[in-house]
Amino acid sequence: MKIVIALGGNALLQRGQPLEAHIQRENIRQAAKVIAQISDDHQIILTHGNGPQVGLLALQNAAYEAVSPYPLDVLGAETAGMIGYMLNMEIRNQRPKMPIVTMVTETLVDINDPAFENPTKFVGPVYSKEDALKLAAEKNWHVKADGDYYRRVVPSPKPEKIVEGNTVRQLADAGALVICSGGGGVPVCRQPDGTIDGVEAVVDKDLTAAIMAKQMQADALIIMTDVDSVSINFGQPDQKEISHASPDQICTLDLPAGSMGPKVEAAADFVRAGGQYAAIGSLYDLEKIVTGEAGTRITEAHSEPDMNFYQ
Repeated sequence: MKIVIALGGNALLQRGQPLEAHIQRENIRQAAKVIAQISDDHQIILTHGNGPQVGLLALQNAAYEAVSPYPLDVLGAETAGMIGYMLNMEIRNQRPKMPIVTMVTETLVDINDPAFENPTKFVGPVYSKEDALKLAAEKNWHVKADGDYYRRVVPSPKPEKIVEGNTVRQLADAGALVICSGGGGVPVCRQPDGTIDGVEAVVDKDLTAAIMAKQMQADALIIMTDVDSVSINFGQPDQKEISHASPDQICTLDLPAGSMGPKVEAAADFVRAGGQYAAIGSLYDLEKIVTGEAGTRITEAHSEPDMNFYQ
């Protein structure tokens, strides 16, 4: 099968961990072991998040006042190279003979997307509420609650197309494991004269992964996160984990716009476009997710009147 995997930020940095290079490297080493296990039997196109990393670069960028701060699209490209390098190396260490390619890819967005007026995408490290509000006032940031912490949020316009999609497909069809669309890809828009230019935003990696999966004509889209599956009443005593649902059923759920909401939207969109299945779950259940034994699987073939739940 041809599978697009959207690797969540938890594979790079556990919630609350400091943004140290050696910590991210160790987390990526563990992720690479899991990905390598299914790469022997399936064609893999790997995308990944960059929220904490691009936020850290923005902070470091702002701290050096001798030059004007670099825009978010440039910082996004830098993180795609950095994270892609670490993923590339660690997967190759697991599969030395496998051809692996890391690409910095551009994601086309609409400059008139209303997301530019309503920032929702989390970037950077977590803060206490007090520290977050102080930074927001000092740096003219938007901040929102992210679980028990607060983080900066930036615009997250919807992706329309992977500019280098044909190249990615050629590499994948030639047998390479391709690492691309890091952080949702570098956001670009088309100018009136037909040229493209970067924009100040971070595209949601899961929505980009769905676009990628459609352009690649992939069989499956698997979205990795830091929970075992999609749940109703998450965090409550009556929480129930969903095992199987149709796109229409799962899209009835009221889910956070900055976290699980885009994952469900991306999964449903891919299946509606003809994908065999989409799944959402924990990276460390990846093998079982592929066989349908873990995670939340979304298919048009689900004919039950209601969603199925784990017991």
